[in-house]
Amino acid sequence: MAGSDENCPGVIRPSNLQGGLRPGGGGKLTAGLGQNRRALSTINRNVIGAPPVPCAVHKRNGITENKANAASKIPPVPIHRPITRKLAAQITSNQQQPAVEVTKPPVPVAPNRNESEDCIIIDAEDYKATGYSAVPMFVQHTEAMMEEIDRMDEEIEMEDAEDWSIVDIDSSDKKNSLAVVEYVDDIYAYYMKTEIVSCVPPNYMEQQFDINERMRGILIDWLIEVHYKFELMEETLYLTVNLIDRFLAVQSVIRKKLQLVGITAMLLACKYEEVSVPVVEDLILISDKAYTRKEVLEMEKMMVNTLQFNMTVPTAYVFMRRFLKAAQSDKKVELMSFFLIELCLVEYEMLRFPPSMLAAAAIFTAQCTLGVSKEWNKTCEKHSSYVKDQLLECAKLMVSFHQKAAIGKLTGVHRKYNTSKYGFAARCEPASFLLEAWF
Repeated sequence: MAGSDENCPGVIRPSNLQGGLRPGGGGKLTAGLGQNRRALSTINRNVIGAPPVPCAVHKRNGITENKANAASKIPPVPIHRPITRKLAAQITSNQQQPAVEVTKPPVPVAPNRNESEDCIIIDAEDYKATGYSAVPMFVQHTEAMMEEIDRMDEEIEMEDAEDWSIVDIDSSDKKNSLAVVEYVDDIYAYYMKTEIVSCVPPNYMEQQFDINERMRGILIDWLIEVHYKFELMEETLYLTVNLIDRFLAVQSVIRKKLQLVGITAMLLACKYEEVSVPVVEDLILISDKAYTRKEVLEMEKMMVNTLQFNMTVPTAYVFMRRFLKAAQSDKKVELMSFFLIELCLVEYEMLRFPPSMLAAAAIFTAQCTLGVSKEWNKTCEKHSSYVKDQLLECAKLMVSFHQKAAIGKLTGVHRKYNTSKYGFAARCEPASFLLEAWF
């Protein structure tokens, strides 16, 4: 026999909570509803808690008249209470009420603007046209940023245009391991930095008491003929002249020993550059037996000690090969360039120019002489580090040497380049128009 629920007010059976009928007849339906009401009142007391303080005043559902507006802004604290039909109706009616929209005054913006999906760009001039005195800070920053972007775009376009005008002169030699394409730019950058070591003071003859620059020119002109007769490499001639000048710049020599200095310098250059070196007796014979073998060997020892065994120096020939490749020169331009630069070897006054400038000026003058070009293009500027204006002074001197190459006493270079082996380069007319200041 089941006990009454009144003895256990805190316990609710599931069938009673849902309002179901107990089996056993309809007479018990009224009793079941009464028990459910008493049970719900008990649960409400347990969930909601103790009654409010007696001194509290409850108006408008627990909110005073003065605090109604302030409390309306504070979200209500959710209360855990059972969902009855009345409470469900209140919640539904509150959700159906439209929210009050608070409108803010519109912020004035410029009428003309470029709109995109992500941002709005406001032109400062358009903003000023609206009548506002000061341009907002974000508009100023945007305008400055756009100007910087435009400037960078112009610089990139200029760099791209320059890159298109510069030819990759090493592209055809990438498969040639002897061309060392990966290191050739670094090698010539090092040559440009160290060529100053191979240069001598342009007035070193002032410290010589028995020889002068005219004697030096005679010696070198004679050595050019000896070099041609022995069929030596081009590098040997330029190194020979370099060794002579560097030795005479620090060592006083009498005129009787000047030719000995010349043949000894050629012997050292041959040992450095050539595969088959001329013997000492050949050099003695070519000097008309003016010196003995012992004198040649003693001078050789003296020269290497004076020069501190420093034979590795960048000469004009080293730069000639690189710059000729940059200028994409043909055989005629190459022969004319070597003709002009060998004329400079004889002249003492050309010592004031570094070897790289002599090489660049010789190629530029040769191009003008043969009518190939009157300009020094961007590729040549990049690899030589010289612009056209820097080469004009040296080029004018080369033209003057070319004009008088066939006359006078020092004609060894002219005779050499007036042969079929050297393409009769000496017969070309000088580029006299280069002697003018502007053309």
